[in-house]
Amino acid sequence: MPPTDNTVATTAELTRVAPPVLTVRAPLRSKRLFIAAALLLAALAPGDLGAVTRELMVDAYLGVSVFVAATLLLFYGSERVFRFDIGEALKATRHAQAPIAALMGATPGCGGAVIVVAAYSSGNVRFGAVVAALTATMGDAAFLLIATRPDAAAVLLPISLTAGVIAGWLIDWLRGDELNAVPGGACNAPHLIGKGRARDLVYLLIVLPGLIIGVADLANVDIGAVFGDTLPLLLGLGGTAVGLSIWAASPVHAMTNPKDTPLTRMAEETSFISVWVIGAFMAYEYAVAFAGLDLTTLFETVMPLMPLIGILIGFVPGCGPQILVTTLYINGVVPFSVLMGNAISNDGDALFPAIALNPRAAVLATLYSAVPALIVAYGFYFLAPGFMS
Repeated sequence: MPPTDNTVATTAELTRVAPPVLTVRAPLRSKRLFIAAALLLAALAPGDLGAVTRELMVDAYLGVSVFVAATLLLFYGSERVFRFDIGEALKATRHAQAPIAALMGATPGCGGAVIVVAAYSSGNVRFGAVVAALTATMGDAAFLLIATRPDAAAVLLPISLTAGVIAGWLIDWLRGDELNAVPGGACNAPHLIGKGRARDLVYLLIVLPGLIIGVADLANVDIGAVFGDTLPLLLGLGGTAVGLSIWAASPVHAMTNPKDTPLTRMAEETSFISVWVIGAFMAYEYAVAFAGLDLTTLFETVMPLMPLIGILIGFVPGCGPQILVTTLYINGVVPFSVLMGNAISNDGDALFPAIALNPRAAVLATLYSAVPALIVAYGFYFLAPGFMS
């Protein structure tokens, strides 16, 4: 039953999202099986194709996936242990909704922004909170940036958060109650998996030593000298293979049900994010290794338009295109201003439920986020062109 003015929304109610967005049917799982099989075959291929694919899979797993898993397990475990109710906090803090929503949006991943969007559809938060969350969120690309360029993330995420708060306050001030949703909206919950699964435990057992190697690599430790060459390779490929099997057979899409165990939620969502990361890595590494493409030279020819292109890519729903932009930045292909514009304009997977629940609000919120994105991106482009390069 949707919350009314006299009830407080629960976390489960706030994370309800329409079936076309988060429920995956058998045909889609068949496509996932095909994609997973194709990725594994590429890794097993002889010659340069197999070598490049295996290397990028190991880099994606030890450099990104293990950190995603640790973050999600910490967040979902804390939520279960301390039993805090995000819905109650949002509804009870009317005048602080924009800062809280922006903080939820700035949290790595798309979960916080999805909760805000669903709360708006139920009439529990104002439209300014939606704009704040979607402006502040970087989606799953935040995991990749934190794992590979924590220095850049330490600058980008607070700026996105601040932009989200300001944008949310301005929208509520300028538009008032004009764009607020009517209380009583409802949607279906994400698929409930239920019982814990052995594959989730296997995934965790690979993540734990992988996390140690990932942290050591961030600390500039000589991985080969300490762990040898075989262990990182086995962990990277083994973790990737288990993650692909979880993703290929998964009945959910991106977001999990809060009633599932923290271990299952970690395994499901990490596997989903990892596939996008592998795809982005492949798009870049294959273009360089096999097409001889010099992306740096290519983008330099249209450099003044690059921040705008990054912002326009941010309008595309989902995290895949945004992870690709982050990958290009990490590899020195595009400047920080492009990443900054994309981070503010992109809504990640949160745009899918927003479109399903309230298309008009989704479009308006995305367009409003373009304003701070243009200001910040071109501010860095003209005033600090070499910043965080």
